[in-house]
Amino acid sequence: MVLPIVAYGDPVLRKVGKEIEKDFPKLDELIENMWETMYNASGVGLAAPQIGLALRLFIVDATPFAEDDELTEAEQNRIKGFKKVFINAKIEEETGSEWNFNEGCLSIPDIREDVSRKDTITITYVDENFKKNTETFDGVLARVIQHEYDHIQGILFTDKLSSLKKRLLKGRLANVSKGKVNVEYRMRFPNMKKGR
Repeated sequence: MVLPIVAYGDPVLRKVGKEIEKDFPKLDELIENMWETMYNASGVGLAAPQIGLALRLFIVDATPFAEDDELTEAEQNRIKGFKKVFINAKIEEETGSEWNFNEGCLSIPDIREDVSRKDTITITYVDENFKKNTETFDGVLARVIQHEYDHIQGILFTDKLSSLKKRLLKGRLANVSKGKVNVEYRMRFPNMKKGR
């Protein structure tokens, strides 16, 4: 089922997600709904807070980045088919050089900005079968994971911008929270009861 995506300004996007227990009711169904919602909105990642749930859960399918001509062939091959569920994730370490990459967010449509992040991360998480993993990612994969991880920490990519950029975006961000955006997917705005 395609769920409405929560828009900028909703308090749930500022909450630190709660850990998910192994017996969480209908977890498989929730994950399936998140995949459907993300693909319906042409996203590469989606976190539970973006569908209104303050939980430590996010999904990533970085495959669309495999078409990026600016990436090396090796990185394109690594990204192709990269599809993962991250539950109770914790970034253990961020290393490497900081680099800028143009980021956007399904909860903040029509706004894209360069965000600086470290190149490499080591993350511990459990997958949809509650198998524990510790993995290291770099480049675009690290970037997408960091963005989604921020969501379960109550952080948005706009928080990482300079104070000048934030001031310049203030009006546009206010419009997003009021529903004054043109999107091709269902959204739920802070001042509305139902998604459109």
